[in-house]
Amino acid sequence: MRAGAAASNRAALERAVAEAPRPAGFAAALRRDTVQVIAEIKRRSPSKGTINAGIVAEARAQLYAAAGAAALSVLTEPSRFGGSLDDLRAARRAVSIPLLRKDFIVDEVQLLEARASGASAVLLIARALEPSRFNALAHFAGGVGLEVLLEVRSEEELERALAVPRGVIGVNNRNLETLVIDDEVSARLIPLVPSDRIAVYESGVADRSGVERAAALGADAVLVGSALSSSADGTSALAAFLGVHRRARG
Repeated sequence: MRAGAAASNRAALERAVAEAPRPAGFAAALRRDTVQVIAEIKRRSPSKGTINAGIVAEARAQLYAAAGAAALSVLTEPSRFGGSLDDLRAARRAVSIPLLRKDFIVDEVQLLEARASGASAVLLIARALEPSRFNALAHFAGGVGLEVLLEVRSEEELERALAVPRGVIGVNNRNLETLVIDDEVSARLIPLVPSDRIAVYESGVADRSGVERAAALGADAVLVGSALSSSADGTSALAAFLGVHRRARG
């Protein structure tokens, strides 16, 4: 995009953000007596290939919300996950619960897009961003009314994430370089998350036993992707993940 067009696009997004209604609180929705479920909408992934090519974001969002999801994660990355901002907007039109824009966020314009499209929160991956960029994007997100899910896989990344005020901490069991899932990452890091922060267990939850495992480690919430997106309608699949009591950390 030419410089002039890029500046015009950014200005339009800033106007849209200024006029957008305040979104539902993401972190507040995840603090309950039971482990909360962030239900994901995605068509494919690098690790599994095609998951559900025909998934309709608006209809799936309605099913997840009615079935008891605390929040939704909407993939907007097109080439590897088959998502788009149109999916995020469609989900926003369909439900009032918090929406997470899940993408490889590297630029402030992506944060403006997320807020203008109805997101409550965005994913920031500590491993994918230089520390100064990670902090700057988290600060900018807060300034436009977005919460952040700060994804970590090491003690050093967790320390950086905890330096961001009020950020939700996501511990990803999947190594993004090898795509291998290792639950020991959560076993090591989730107990280190202070009790006043929300801790989300990411990747590898395929059934209720996965939620029980996350609860045993002290997670407040789980993010469930392929196991829900691959199901016929998501309703009965989601019901199986609900009602697991949360255990205190620290």
